[in-house]
Amino acid sequence: MAAMNHRVVTVFGGTGFLGRRVVRHLRDGEFFVRIASRHPERAKKLFGSDDPQLQSVEANIHDERAIADALAGAYGVVNAVSLYVEQGQETFHSVHVESARRVAAQAHRAGVERLAHISGIGSDVASPSLYIRKRGEGELVVRAAFADATIIRPAVMFGPDDAFFTIILKLLRRLPIYPMFGRGLTRLQPAYVGDVAEATARVLQGTETHAITYECGGPRVYSYKEFLRAVAHEAGLKPKLIPIPFAAWHALAWFAEMLPSPPVTRNQVELMQVDNVSSPEMPGFGELGISPYSLEEMLQEILWDH
Repeated sequence: MAAMNHRVVTVFGGTGFLGRRVVRHLRDGEFFVRIASRHPERAKKLFGSDDPQLQSVEANIHDERAIADALAGAYGVVNAVSLYVEQGQETFHSVHVESARRVAAQAHRAGVERLAHISGIGSDVASPSLYIRKRGEGELVVRAAFADATIIRPAVMFGPDDAFFTIILKLLRRLPIYPMFGRGLTRLQPAYVGDVAEATARVLQGTETHAITYECGGPRVYSYKEFLRAVAHEAGLKPKLIPIPFAAWHALAWFAEMLPSPPVTRNQVELMQVDNVSSPEMPGFGELGISPYSLEEMLQEILWDH
């Protein structure tokens, strides 16, 4: 494996929820990892500054020059940058489409051999949801700029310090009556973030070089109601789940978005109206030799943290 030490992989968004785990898996796979983010000091906090196999660089994905510098001499690149709430210049279009195209085009120009682009299950250019639509457009522009790009579409991810599961757990503990999105029938296939990170690292290590899309969903499909029950059960809670129509959620989210850190956004409500399940026709964890952790297996570890 020593020969691989010189293989540099640049990870954009390497300090994020998924990105930091991708960095660790690549590092364990003997790659030299360049962590490109707007806040390089965050990378130093996360990974320390004395690992010779890790390098932290400042790079803004809206800046061609910074991207080109971060990609100089790289063998592979992972784009794990994502945005869930639009703020000012940071829009779904600017991040998921324009910046995704910029990274892919610069990677192609730099002669990078492998590009893994993180998208999401259900990404679709025809979706009424702006977020889902821009994710879909992002995939198209990446493939147009870098024909052999690998696209990884995770299902909703969970893990310690996530933005989805941790909030649900907090609310279940606080509220005797839990308001559900709609009637709780939306289907989810939650994937453990560590498994998605491992899948991403394996794509970079693999020998597959033509364009391929992986859909990474966990081992079980839940309805939203079953998912809440599973979480509550593991946490020893018995909340009363009540259905709230989506129209009411949309109104609530519209008001919430005026707050500095909204507890719920319209984009999240839209996402909860669509099933988030991998397609059986698409390759996924199995094809990458990963047997994914179940929600129940990981819940105890996460609960331990909270």
